[in-house]
This record gives sequence, structure tokens and C-alpha cells, in this order.
Amino acid sequence: MAETIAENKRRQWQQRIAEQVRSGLSVRRFCEAQGLGEQSFYWWRKRLRKREPVRFALVDRELPRADAGLELVLTGGERLRIPAGVDGATLRTVLEALRA
Repeated sequence: MAETIAENKRRQWQQRIAEQVRSGLSVRRFCEAQGLGEQSFYWWRKRLRKREPVRFALVDRELPRADAGLELVLTGGERLRIPAGVDGATLRTVLEALRA
């Protein structure tokens, strides 16, 4: 089935938002570099966040070892392994990208 214009636009903005997170640039700098309107960026980011929350499932109820890290299983079956000692900023960036 062909992708609708609305679905295509949504997918494009999801990619742009994820790219901004990966770039490490502020929204303003990213939008300037990409020739995007900053207000449009914020509007799409807010709209896409409302669509579907990220849901997590507990994988193992045993107490983890101190060096074991963490594994998240997303509702689609994807697994995200987070090593012990990951810094908070990196984890926030990853989780923000998942929400995008």
C-alpha cells in the first residue's frame, strides 16, 4: 500500500528529530543548518511525542549484578542493552530518540 502524504511527512519529521538528537546540536543550530523553521520543529516534536508513549517491560526479576547493566525490551520486541556506568546524558539522549 502506498504511503500517504501525511505518513511520509510524519516519517520525515521523525527522522529529522532523531537526527537532531544524534547531532548534539541545539534545536536552533540544527534548524539553521538544515534550513528548517524552529517553530515547525518544536511543533512536530510535540505532536509526535503525543502519538504513542514508549513502553517498557521487565525482563528479569532477579536482582542484577552491580556490573550487569540494564536491558529494556520495547513493545515491538526490540531490545536495548544499556551497560553499567552509562552516563545520564547519554541515556537521556537515547530515550529521547526512542520517543521521537
